[in-house]
Amino acid sequence: MSRRRRARGPAGDDAPDGPDGPAPDGLAQAFDAVTFGADRTLNLRAHLPTRAEALARAEAWLREKQIAGVDEVLVITGRGAGSVDGVSVVRQAILQLLSSLRRRNVLAGFREHTAGAFVVELAPVHALFHPMRRRREPPPPPLPDPRTLAGLDDETRRLLRTLGTVRLQHLGVHTPTPALVEDEMLAQYAALARSIPEGPEREARLQQAVIRALEELDG
Repeated sequence: MSRRRRARGPAGDDAPDGPDGPAPDGLAQAFDAVTFGADRTLNLRAHLPTRAEALARAEAWLREKQIAGVDEVLVITGRGAGSVDGVSVVRQAILQLLSSLRRRNVLAGFREHTAGAFVVELAPVHALFHPMRRRREPPPPPLPDPRTLAGLDDETRRLLRTLGTVRLQHLGVHTPTPALVEDEMLAQYAALARSIPEGPEREARLQQAVIRALEELDG
């Protein structure tokens, strides 16, 4: 993957030392703030999470941004100057996670922005329905119980049925049986629901994700 010219930014080079190596360069940090903004920046360095905490938080955040239709985000890990051998455990874990999420069609790609940050390009929502890129990833979870659909709002089921029909048409199935459409609805629900956190707005966000996937397929 091609890389852009490295810019000094959060956890970048040539700045006074901070608790995790060089502190952010003012000009580059301001540039990143304008380019990405707080809503498109995940600063793991600021909270000093454990490896497990960083992985869980980063995956949930990146999946949420994909569902929201965000194109590009900044993930700051820090350089790990205070870590053993000067290697950031969090940075290495996030690098492995980014590679894994790319294979699972959550990401379209990523690149090193600085020694302590990555620019991440999110994949379109409908990419979640595509097969994983490599076999070494764990198999997808089994389809939910069909009764799961009965617990959804009528509008949510209608949107999933429309998306299922469109998806099957894209696959060359123009007169699918009701059972085939239901299986596709369950597959789409499973793929999208994993990226939407629990909460009172979960179903509304699921509907938005289905609408976004339909718009992407129609486009």
